Amino acid sequence: MANVIRKGSTYYAPKGSYYEGNVRIDGDFVVPARTHFWGRLVVTGRLELGMKSSVALDVECGSAIIGSHARVKGPLVAAGDVTLLDHCVVYSVEAGGKVIIRPDVRVGDVTSSDAILVHGKIKSGKLTGKSMKVIGN
Repeated sequence: MANVIRKGSTYYAPKGSYYEGNVRIDGDFVVPARTHFWGRLVVTGRLELGMKSSVALDVECGSAIIGSHARVKGPLVAAGDVTLLDHCVVYSVEAGGKVIIRPDVRVGDVTSSDAILVHGKIKSGKLTGKSMKVIGN
């Protein structure tokens, strides 16, 4: 099990580390590539999940950027905006803000209190939001 590095109100995970059990961060959390969580992840601020990282259960955060080829095996619940980058896999998304979905993302149902923007071709369940815009093919 790895520790986190704190700089002000932002926390950083060491590259390539793994965390057994549940993790709670009070502030913003920057997660580098290939970091794995084997439980729940709760972040009170902004979450930046690096490429090829994974979370075994659900994620709760203020806002989120999920990196390319990352995997969230449980629901992602965010109070603000959510961005899903290319080739990531997310069980489902519930956002209080805007949701941006990049090409080749696989996601279950997406619920947003604001707009849903889809860039390119994705695989998804039901998309529910105030408005929806598809950009690209």
